[in-house]
Amino acid sequence: MEQKSSAGVTGAYAIVTCLFFAWGFITSLVDPLVAAVKGVFHLSDVEAQLSAFAFFIAYGVMSLPGAVILARLKSVPTVLMSLGLMVAGCLIMLVAANMAVYPIVLLGLFVLASGITVLQVAANPLSAALGPPERSHFRLTFSQAFNSLGTFIGPYLGAALFLKGVEVKSGAVNSAAVRAGSLAGIDRAFFWIAGLIILIGILIFATRKMVSAAAPPPPHETADMGIGRTISEAISSKWALFGGLAIFLYVGAEVSIGTQMALFLNSTSVWDVPLEQAGKFVSLYWGGAMVGRLVGSALLTKVPAPRLLTVFTGIACLLCLFVFSVGGIPGGYAALSVGLFNSIMFPVIFTITLERSTASEEATSGFLCFSIVGGAILPLIDGFVSQRSNYVTAFIVPALCYTVLCLFAIASGRARTHLRDEPAAATIH
Repeated sequence: MEQKSSAGVTGAYAIVTCLFFAWGFITSLVDPLVAAVKGVFHLSDVEAQLSAFAFFIAYGVMSLPGAVILARLKSVPTVLMSLGLMVAGCLIMLVAANMAVYPIVLLGLFVLASGITVLQVAANPLSAALGPPERSHFRLTFSQAFNSLGTFIGPYLGAALFLKGVEVKSGAVNSAAVRAGSLAGIDRAFFWIAGLIILIGILIFATRKMVSAAAPPPPHETADMGIGRTISEAISSKWALFGGLAIFLYVGAEVSIGTQMALFLNSTSVWDVPLEQAGKFVSLYWGGAMVGRLVGSALLTKVPAPRLLTVFTGIACLLCLFVFSVGGIPGGYAALSVGLFNSIMFPVIFTITLERSTASEEATSGFLCFSIVGGAILPLIDGFVSQRSNYVTAFIVPALCYTVLCLFAIASGRARTHLRDEPAAATIH
C-alpha cells in the first residue's frame, strides 16, 4: 500500500513537472514578442512593453480570485479550468495575428496569463504534497529547472518565428512581407501552444484520480475568508509584506531584462547583431537560470538559504552596474550572465517568506503570487528609461531592484522562522 502511494505521488509530481515546463515556455515567448511587436506595429519602447504589462498584470488581477476558486473547488477541476482559459487566450492571439491588431494581442496575452496564474495557484498545494517540508528549498528549486527548460527553448523558437528580418533601430522600416512573416510566426506559435495545452489537459483528465489522491484537501478556510480578508491577513504580517515587495522587485527586474535583452543586444552600442540573432541569444539568459537552479538546488543542501540568496542578489546587482557603467561587448556578456544568478531567487524568496510570515500559509502564498504583478509595472519603467536614454542606461532599474533584494536576504538571515508542517510551493511567474 505504501509503495502504491509512493508511486502515485511520483506520478503526480511528473504531471506537475509538465505544467511547470508548459507555463515556462509560454511565459518566455513574451521576450521575443516584445521585440516583434515593436517592429511590426512601429511602437515606442514603452508601447512595446505593454505586452509584458498585459501578461503580468493578470497576476495582480487573478492570483487572489484564483486562490478563492481553488478553495471552493478541488485541485484537478481548477487546473482543467485554467488550461481552458489558456486555450482561449491562444485563440485570441490567433485572431490578433490574422487581423494585425495590437490591442487584440494585448487582450490575448491577458487571457492567456490569467489561465497561467490560476494554474500556478492550483499547482501550489499539489507541489507541497510531494515531499517533506524540511526539504522544500531543495525540492522546489530543483523543480524550477524544468520550468527553466521551457524558458530556455521558448525565446529561441520565438525569435526564429517572430523576428526574421524585423528591424527596430531608429529610421528602419519593415516591409509588408516582413510584417506578414512575423505575424504568421505568431499565429503558428500560438496554434501549436493551444495544441500542447489541450494534450496536457487530456493527460490531467485521464489521471485525475491519481492526482486528486496525491493532492491535499482544498483550504476551505480561504474560501470563507474571501479576497478582502485574505489581503487583510497577509498585510498584517511585516514579513508577508517584505516578501511581497521582494517578489515584486525580483520578477520586475527579471522581466525588464528579458523583454529588452534582444533590443539591447541589437543596439549599435552593444553587439549590433541582427534582431533575430539577438533574440536567440536571449535563450542564454534563461538557460543560465536553468543551470543555476540545478547548481543552486545542490548548494541549498549545504548553504543556508538566506546566505546563498545574499550572494546571488549581490552578484546580480554588480553585473547590472557593470552593464550600466561599461556597456559595449563586455556589457552584453554581463547582461546574459544575470540569468545565472536569478536562478534561485523566486523559490527561495517564496519559502523564506512563508517560514517567517505570521499570516496563514494560504494568505501569504496568495499575496506572494499577487506580487508577481511587478513583472507588469517595472518593465514599463525600464522601457521609459531606455526610451529617454538607451538600453544600457536602463540597467540601473534592475540594479536598484537587486540592491533591495540583497537587503531582504540579509534581514531574513537574522529573522525568526515559523516552521509549518506543509509549506506551500513556490511557482515561477
